Amino acid sequence: MQNLFADIPVDLPDECFETLVKTGAVHIERIVSRGHASPDDAWYDQDRSEWVLLAQGAARLVFDDGREVHMGPGDWLEIPAHQKHRVAWTDPTRETVWLAVHYL
Repeated sequence: MQNLFADIPVDLPDECFETLVKTGAVHIERIVSRGHASPDDAWYDQDRSEWVLLAQGAARLVFDDGREVHMGPGDWLEIPAHQKHRVAWTDPTRETVWLAVHYL
């Protein structure tokens, strides 16, 4: 058995991406952030749709259509494939733990 909150790195100079499960159709990962954000001019443009749950912490996502989404524990959203988005902010005082499911 594993725990989503176990073994979180103490030192996080960069966001931590860890694959939990990966098959041809689905990729599930844990992402840990602490004050990390995407560069202002960098957009995620993914070939797969993504379902993302914010399990702990706080974050703000920005989409290329100008929409902003503030997320707290328990909030989740679906991001369709090729919907450009970026992480604008994550809480710098504690870990933000995401569970991301990428699928076709």
